[in-house]
Amino acid sequence: MDAKAAFENTFAEVKKHIAGNEDTIKLMFIAMVANGHVLLEGVPGVAKTTMSKALADAVSADFKRIQGMPDLDIADIIGHTYVDQNNAVQLRKGPIFTNILLIDELNRVQPKTTTSLLEALEERQVTVGNSTLPLAKPFITLATQNPLNIEGTTSLPKVLADRFLMRLGVGYPNLEDEMTMMGIKERPSVPVNKVLKIDDILSMQQQVQSIAIGEDVRKYIVDLVRATREDIHVVMGGSPRADISFMACGRAKALIEGRKSVSVDDIKFLAKPVLSHRIVVRATGGIGVNGVIDGIVATL
Repeated sequence: MDAKAAFENTFAEVKKHIAGNEDTIKLMFIAMVANGHVLLEGVPGVAKTTMSKALADAVSADFKRIQGMPDLDIADIIGHTYVDQNNAVQLRKGPIFTNILLIDELNRVQPKTTTSLLEALEERQVTVGNSTLPLAKPFITLATQNPLNIEGTTSLPKVLADRFLMRLGVGYPNLEDEMTMMGIKERPSVPVNKVLKIDDILSMQQQVQSIAIGEDVRKYIVDLVRATREDIHVVMGGSPRADISFMACGRAKALIEGRKSVSVDDIKFLAKPVLSHRIVVRATGGIGVNGVIDGIVATL
């Protein structure tokens, strides 16, 4: 499997339906190769769902979608048991039994329900009744969330947010991209060709293990994560899970770019996606989480 060609072919298919957002599409593919989950944050209408569906279509993945609502129940996600007409206990599987699960507006869901995702995100399994069931391979969750200033949203618990490999901000398009988007919507719908198979994704997830990470890059990762714990604007810095996430994402990025090793520039490119949802910035700081990360990167 040529990972670079696989990405380029997938990217071309997704771009049939998306204007702009090149880095976001690339980072979503990186996360998939790294076998990680993604938070997509942005206001409604900026193509978060369209990107997710197009990516799933291009890689021939089984795809299911859940709409986040305050009354969403655990059983609506993982399923439930029932007794059939023969008095036998049966399992009605929920949408979590899929390859790519899209959860729209995750931060409109009550915390008691979102915590049901912890086992699935971390261990790729769910417990229903007395049974523990493995999830499909690969199992990737793409969750969208609205900015917290939109009515009806709540902040995700950090214990849940930390299970996502990346958080990607999806903003408003620039003028050129918005004009391109209008053209896409005017023309007849173009199908997304299935350019990859699930086995191709699994193959790339194995290939990343062969990508080297030198001691200088490892030291940079550790210095970067530790700096988030020492910054005066930060209440809670990144945990060692952030180190592991950088290694996984760095390897996946190098692989799809046709390289055999991770560079410090790879880690700089990944800094905000990997760290922005893992650290808590003081409300009185005034510079925001991305400003803090930019400042740390600039000083290392």
